[in-house]
Amino acid sequence: MANKVIPVYLITGFLESGKTSFIQETLSDPGFHAGERTLVLLCEEGEVELDTSAFPTKDIFIETIDSQEELNAPHLASLAAKYNINRVVLEYNGMWLLDKLYGAFPEDWAVYQEVMFVDGSTFLEYNANMRQLMVDKLTSADPVIFNRVKPDFDKMLFHKTVRGISRDCHIVYEYRDGRIEPDEIEDPLPFDINAPVVEIGDDDFAYFYRDISEDLMKYSGKTVRFRGIVVSEDSFPKGTVAVGRQLMICCADDIAYRAFATETKIADQLETGMWVIVTAKIVIEKNALYQGKGPVLKNAGISYSSRPERPVATF
Repeated sequence: MANKVIPVYLITGFLESGKTSFIQETLSDPGFHAGERTLVLLCEEGEVELDTSAFPTKDIFIETIDSQEELNAPHLASLAAKYNINRVVLEYNGMWLLDKLYGAFPEDWAVYQEVMFVDGSTFLEYNANMRQLMVDKLTSADPVIFNRVKPDFDKMLFHKTVRGISRDCHIVYEYRDGRIEPDEIEDPLPFDINAPVVEIGDDDFAYFYRDISEDLMKYSGKTVRFRGIVVSEDSFPKGTVAVGRQLMICCADDIAYRAFATETKIADQLETGMWVIVTAKIVIEKNALYQGKGPVLKNAGISYSSRPERPVATF
C-alpha cells in the first residue's frame, strides 16, 4: 500500500519580506486546523518570531534548519517520524536555491502550495542585484505577494518582471495601508498569432518559444517567420536542421540554445552558426530532435541573414 503523501506549504522570499508574519497568521487561524499535526521548518531567523501562544492547537511542532546540509531526505524524514506529522509548513531561506530543497524531500513529501513574499519597496533593487535568486523563487511560486507597496508604484514594471519569468502565477499587491489588490493586467502576445504569417520579431523570440512550449497545439498549422541560428549535425535526420536562438531567462549562467526541428530542401547547404530567416508551417509530430512529439517546421523557406543587434533572446 502506497504511503500517504505529506503536503508541504512552501513559503519563499527574502529576509524581512513578511514570510514569518504570514505563517503566524495562518497557524493562528482555527480554520486552518482540522486535527492535523503540523511540522514548521524555519530556514532563517528574522526580526519576527512565531508566537506559539496564539496557536489554537498544541499539534504544531517547530524545528530550525540552520544550514543547507540539514536539508536531506533522511533528516527530514526523521523529523516527520519524530512528531508523526500530517503536513509541513516550510519557511525557506531566500539566499538558497530551490533545487537543493526539491532534491532533499523524502519520497512521500510533495509541495501543495508555494507562496512567495516580496517587499515591494526593495523588489526592483533585489531583482537587479540578485536576479538569479529572484528568478529561482518566482519561477515556481503561485501566488507572489508584493507587500508594502506605495500607492504610486509602477505596477506595469512589477507585472512585466514577473510575467517575463512566469506566465501562470497569480500576482497580488498589498499596500502599506493594508489594502489588497489582485493584478488583473492582461498579457497579449507581442505578435499576431492569427495573421496568415505569424511574424516573430527579434525581440519576441523568447515570448514565442515560451508560449509554444506552454500551449503547443495552439500553433498547429500556423505559418511562422523568425530569425535564428542554424545547428546542423550528421546525426540529424536527412533534410533536417535545427533553427533557434540562444535564450536567457535570468543571467548569463542560464543561456541555452532553444530551437525547432526544421525540414528544408537546402539542409545540406546550411552550416552550424549561420543566421537565417525561416518561414514555415508548424506541424506537431514526432521527430528525432525531440523526446516525443514537438513542433516541426515543414518545407521551410530559408534565406540567409545577418546577426541581429541583440543575438541573445531575452524577456
